[in-house]
Amino acid sequence: MWCLHRKLIMKEFKVVFQPTGRTVYVLSGTSVMEAAGRAGIILQSPCGGKGTCGKCKVRLINCDPELNEGTGGLSEELVCDGYRLGCQTHITKDMVIEIPKESLFEATEKILTGDSGEVAVLHPVVRKTFFDMGEPTGHTAGSDASRLQSVIGEVEIPFAILQKLPLFLRANSWQGTAVVIGTRLAGLEVADTSGEVYGVAVDLGTTTVVATLFDLTTGTELALASTMNPQVSYGDDVIARILRVRENSDALAELQQVIVKALNSLLQTLSEKAQVPSRQIYEITVAGNSTMQQILCGLDPSALGEVPFMQVFDRALRVSATTLGISANSGAEVFVFPQIGGFVGGDTVAGVLAAAMDRAKQPVLLVDIGTNGEIVLAHDGKLQATSTAAGPAFEGARIVQGMRATAGAIEKIVIEDDVILNVIGDSRPAGLCGTALIDAVAELLTKGVIDETGRILNSEEVPNDISDALRRRLIEMDGQVNFVLVEAKDSSSGEAIYLWQKDVRELQLASGAIRAGVNILLKRAGLEAGDLAAVLLAGAFGNFIRRSNARRIGLLPQIDCDRIRFIGNAASLGAKFALLSADERERTSKIRACTEHVDLSLDSDFQMEFGMAMMFPEN
Repeated sequence: MWCLHRKLIMKEFKVVFQPTGRTVYVLSGTSVMEAAGRAGIILQSPCGGKGTCGKCKVRLINCDPELNEGTGGLSEELVCDGYRLGCQTHITKDMVIEIPKESLFEATEKILTGDSGEVAVLHPVVRKTFFDMGEPTGHTAGSDASRLQSVIGEVEIPFAILQKLPLFLRANSWQGTAVVIGTRLAGLEVADTSGEVYGVAVDLGTTTVVATLFDLTTGTELALASTMNPQVSYGDDVIARILRVRENSDALAELQQVIVKALNSLLQTLSEKAQVPSRQIYEITVAGNSTMQQILCGLDPSALGEVPFMQVFDRALRVSATTLGISANSGAEVFVFPQIGGFVGGDTVAGVLAAAMDRAKQPVLLVDIGTNGEIVLAHDGKLQATSTAAGPAFEGARIVQGMRATAGAIEKIVIEDDVILNVIGDSRPAGLCGTALIDAVAELLTKGVIDETGRILNSEEVPNDISDALRRRLIEMDGQVNFVLVEAKDSSSGEAIYLWQKDVRELQLASGAIRAGVNILLKRAGLEAGDLAAVLLAGAFGNFIRRSNARRIGLLPQIDCDRIRFIGNAASLGAKFALLSADERERTSKIRACTEHVDLSLDSDFQMEFGMAMMFPEN
């Protein structure tokens, strides 16, 4: 961790989470819950991190017996065994922490719940049945197909399988394993392979792709893999990719081919990690925004580039993996999430499913922050959803010295008498990512160095109590003031790293778009921000922002931080739900049907709300 205040050096500590082995480096004083979130592990927190529900308990390996924080509500036996509450325990040294299954937000028991709230049985759409039909006799009535159906159930037998059925049965002594997907016979396998059923849940993002391999006989997660979406070379956001398709007749095929290649690479990685042959992967669920899903399916997204932003499909698609060129079992099926409207796509449906917003008893807001900002409001048994073009600022793009959240990126900023930085990879800073941008602006707003209009003040305009160290960081360049975050001698490039005035304007555009969308949904429902029981932050980026700072810049509603909760990668979680349970998959259709799509481009209040949201809230 690089600290630019010479008299204050803050050390980063290594935290390893078991049983996954995921590792992060965090500043001293970071809560275990936040550290887990940075590792992509979301702990349950129905109390909002107050330490009252006891749902986020973790076990500290080699726990210091004198560590008394985070013990409230836990039995003496659990405390002696090293258990603490993740929201109340802080990192003060290198630590190894075990996460109990029941503490996970996405625990199987929570994933598979029915309307009654009771635990449901694992119920994937793929099933395998071993059969031993016995050789037919003169008294055996019916055909090969009818005899098979009498053993495995009344399933549809595709003609291609029917052609192979007679030889298969006779060559294998009338035994084998039937692979059934839904109501369709997807394949016949030699011997008993009924215990080998695997599936993959995919979060198909504009910037990143995340895939998770599951054993569908037990619901156990076996492996996780992720990669950058290679389509970024065709444009940072969906609009750029849509324009490329509109302007180039070969672009759709190119974009589809590169994402299919990326998916196949992820499947290969998952197979190698879990030692599961890809031919044993029978089901793939995909949740992505409208543009990403349509490109994957080879469906032209051009109509999304002009009013009224029409999607090609809205109901869920079930497509042969072979048709899409995905390397899995020859009979495997790809389930593509239903889409609500415009840019509100399958990832939003997956988020609603994961957060159970269709069952919310009180007003709840879901905000998925990314290149596109999806917002869903649940109130009085109704769902409203919209999408705002937040732009790529949150991911470091269009920021003068911005970068993605990789090694060398400044990802956390604290401003006291001087600037303290946290850098990913504990290396010299190379630029700043979206979370650091929010931190910097929020901290400078609080200090009075940035005013409500977003202007960075010069050294003579700032409040009298601003330290000399901070005043020296205010540099006038080309008629505007920029703020030095890292001096040239401390950066990896040898050049100073600034918060530029232009960066503040980009952040105002991005956060203002989301804030305006939130305000319009609340207004349509007759609600105030204070009426919200919870604001759920979804998406990889949303999981890393500091709630107080996001609220300070107006990105999130002005409510108590304990009502703002992280739910991790909700699109990925929803894809897992649909993979593991046919009942949850059925819910996706109901969510699509009952959700009202609010098109902000047609809302007469949007421009006014957007203009007002460009102003930062008063402190």
